Amino acid sequence: MPESSFDKRSPIAGERHSLDLLQPTLDAISILGSLYVVKQVARGWMDDAGMVLGLLAVIIFLILSKITGVSRTRDRGNANDEITAIMVTWVMTVMSLTVIGFATRYGEVFARSLMFIWAVIAPMMVALSRMLLRIIQQSAKRRGYGTRRVAIAGLNTLGRQTAKNIDAEPALGFNLVGFFDDRVEDRPTQSVSDMKDNLGPEADAEDSATLAGNLSELVEQCRGGQIDTVMVTLPMRAEDRIRYLLDQLSDSTVSVYIVPDFFVFELLHSRWTNMGGLPAVSVFENPLFGVDGVLKRIADVTIALAALLIAAIPMTLIAIAVKLTSKGPIFFRQKRYGLDGKEILVWKFRSMRTCDNGPVVKQATKGDPRITKLGAILRKTSLDELPQLFNVIEGSMSLVGPRPHATAHNEQYRGQIRGYMLRHKVKPGITGLAQVNGCRGETETIEKMEQRIQWDHQYIRRWSLWLDLKILFKTVLVVWKQETAY
Repeated sequence: MPESSFDKRSPIAGERHSLDLLQPTLDAISILGSLYVVKQVARGWMDDAGMVLGLLAVIIFLILSKITGVSRTRDRGNANDEITAIMVTWVMTVMSLTVIGFATRYGEVFARSLMFIWAVIAPMMVALSRMLLRIIQQSAKRRGYGTRRVAIAGLNTLGRQTAKNIDAEPALGFNLVGFFDDRVEDRPTQSVSDMKDNLGPEADAEDSATLAGNLSELVEQCRGGQIDTVMVTLPMRAEDRIRYLLDQLSDSTVSVYIVPDFFVFELLHSRWTNMGGLPAVSVFENPLFGVDGVLKRIADVTIALAALLIAAIPMTLIAIAVKLTSKGPIFFRQKRYGLDGKEILVWKFRSMRTCDNGPVVKQATKGDPRITKLGAILRKTSLDELPQLFNVIEGSMSLVGPRPHATAHNEQYRGQIRGYMLRHKVKPGITGLAQVNGCRGETETIEKMEQRIQWDHQYIRRWSLWLDLKILFKTVLVVWKQETAY
């Protein structure tokens, strides 16, 4: 199942500045250092040409790392995912250097064997430096070096999620002291102090680990220098308690952060913004702003054109086969919702004897008599969707995004599934996160459609160009194995 709407969405991302500078610096040192070592072993010197090559590689790698997500520390995931992303970014860097070398004939200056060795060693050095950084950060945190004692004011869902974020990010340098609150979310009538007094050997491990005291005790510890940072995760309705806490903590030197509890709601793509000097947070928003939108569009057009060149002959043969095996047009253009819910016409090879496009559209089912013999093969292999590459090039669709549903199905489900229409905050895609996670074929139950929508929302929240590339790769692997597409 998809993660919750606020999983891994750290409310303390502003504390990452030192790491955001340290990692690119280590990456640059690893790339330049590996080139220097290779040149030295080959009994050469780091001349001007070598320095230009190294600096160019660093610049390209750092730019591409923004696209693939390698530079975003909050999205690093586990070590295997990070290493894979590093390798992909470096391969793209080498390809870029190769193109530049051929275009300028600058590549003739360097021996191919030396460049090959460097191309192999450099990503290993980058990955090794990042792994060492992880180990050093975790070791330093265990020993208390460079750490700050943090307390969470608010024993609730958001408070527990904040604690998980702190635990998952050793680079933040936080050691959690515990939770402080005057009441517990699931036991609002019982005070924290009473619960602490009543805790015995049979008490829940979670309660004994998290109940550190009430808000008055938190203030005392802050004034006594026992706590360095306070995360306030009290609900917005607790205005009086928040005001009390801020007023009391103003007489201390602790750093205070307020984590607004709307982070526990269904946020599509939250981000802080400024509205005429007033801070605001977006709740339902398109993540593809500015450079991100441009990069996604460039990738769509580039890959779609390449795919059309490769698929031109197969598409021609399919078109002839569709015409010869059944009566009707070769292509079928169905009305569907696009970006912002605007109606678009989606291209497909005709796979049925009928072309339903009205207010009522029956979903295809197993053994559906409307499907032609050739159409069954095309739908099973998703080859019927190849003409949607034209939609991508014209701009009404993307290669990756929530799959567009028939207009009739949108009208049917928008009133039954909470947040259904939010999937239209981005362009629909030929493939998507839901499809590579098994959500293909008929949605005969509301639960199946809800699962698709959850995956679509997760895609919008997590979007990156690197995620798009992973989905495209997985699509090739899973499309031939799906048993539910018909």
